[in-house]
Amino acid sequence: MPTITVEVGELPGRFADILSLAAGGTEIIVTQGNVPQARLVPLPLGRARTPGLHPGAIQTSEDFDAPLPEDYWTGTP
Repeated sequence: MPTITVEVGELPGRFADILSLAAGGTEIIVTQGNVPQARLVPLPLGRARTPGLHPGAIQTSEDFDAPLPEDYWTGTP
């Protein structure tokens, strides 16, 4: 994995470029006064979400949109 070092003061003007480099696999070391402060690395690729994977797993009650009782808001039993 290639590595580059970037001074923290350069980040605002180069953020999009630095983010693109990190996403492409480059490790970015962020320094402040030649002292390493942070490391940006690419996130591992995740699996794509599958819609409808668990049909029926969540059910909404009939009164879902009904107003809550007053004691819910006041905290009195």
